[in-house]
Amino acid sequence: MGQVVYSPGIEYVKGAMTKPKKSEGHNHGDYLIGTHREAPTTNPNCTRIYIRKGDTYQRETGSYSAHELELQSRFSEASAATRTRIKNLSTIEADRAAFLAQKDQPGGKTTFYQYIFNLEYDKLRS
Repeated sequence: MGQVVYSPGIEYVKGAMTKPKKSEGHNHGDYLIGTHREAPTTNPNCTRIYIRKGDTYQRETGSYSAHELELQSRFSEASAATRTRIKNLSTIEADRAAFLAQKDQPGGKTTFYQYIFNLEYDKLRS
């Protein structure tokens, strides 16, 4: 495994050191990413550097399956329904009260959006 030796004054490197140009698109350029583990440890090798070639990524399983497409569609529908329901003034008070009642329960949803999204998603599943 390779090692990185830092010059005096450089403690560690963290984050994206190079990113693709915006004109290349989101997943089409080269990345150089450094990570630094901040957890207390006795291991002095806390920094890793990763290089990702943007042109080499290919989906291993081919095209999307019918099940994956169905899940994507259901997620899109639930997201749209959630945005609509959050803006609906006639149901917002009841939704807010129900959210606050379940928020601190075991398995409760911690954000209002998450709570409404799960209600809408479950409605689509049944």
